[in-house]
Amino acid sequence: MTFEGRVAIVTGGARGIGEGIASALAAGGAKIAIFDLDGEAAEATAAALGVEAIGLAVDCIEETDVAAATEKVVARFGAIDILANNAGAGRGPIDLSQFQGQEGLLRGGALSDNQAQWDLTLAQNLRTTFLASKAAVPHIAARGGGSIVNIASIAGQVASPTLAAYAAAKAGVISLTRSMALELGPKGIRVNAICPGFLWTRAWEGLATSIQMSNPAMKDLTPREVFLNVVKQGVPLGREQTPADIGNLAAFLSSDLGMNITGQAIAVDGGITLR
Repeated sequence: MTFEGRVAIVTGGARGIGEGIASALAAGGAKIAIFDLDGEAAEATAAALGVEAIGLAVDCIEETDVAAATEKVVARFGAIDILANNAGAGRGPIDLSQFQGQEGLLRGGALSDNQAQWDLTLAQNLRTTFLASKAAVPHIAARGGGSIVNIASIAGQVASPTLAAYAAAKAGVISLTRSMALELGPKGIRVNAICPGFLWTRAWEGLATSIQMSNPAMKDLTPREVFLNVVKQGVPLGREQTPADIGNLAAFLSSDLGMNITGQAIAVDGGITLR
């Protein structure tokens, strides 16, 4: 897989899955622009890639921020060929059992905390994907085509108790991927989604802590040990997934080897969704 002469934007690229994607694309010779809320971390990751790269502080929820950063990439590198939409967060629980009577999800009141968490989670995961794509698509089209890879989640493919907002957002990313693939295909732009399984990230560290608090049998385990226990019980292949796993698939889908693949949502989950 070679990306010589190609330019890639990776949102949420300073660490974790985003860093894995940036590293895989850089290994093929792509020029990289990393968008991240943490501008210093984005710059540090960019500097370590070993290719021409920049790191920019970008809030991908804000349209003006994303548009301005995208124009900086074009001014620096002259083009955009690849977009990896990885920016996302917000696994906070939503208690669906409270959605009763006159006080519903969209009515505020006693459910204002739930509503705020719902709105923020959809913004962090679905709005970010839409806005970065909106800004990049004209530039990718001007190159005669290219690739967009959206990072969804297996949570968007299977029922996820207590993660209703996150699951809904990631299901939205999958649906948006398919719609974009149909609309942008005539422009030569391929759009695919990757659905990661269990990766040890900052989000999972917090989730592991929550699992530990609600499961007395795990009270003496570290969050990392809790995570590995979940992996052992829930992943048919018996091993965790890594940012490199996601990065390698993103690179394949963005390369000429994947030139006839579009509109797909591919799980990289060790078989979790087979259950």
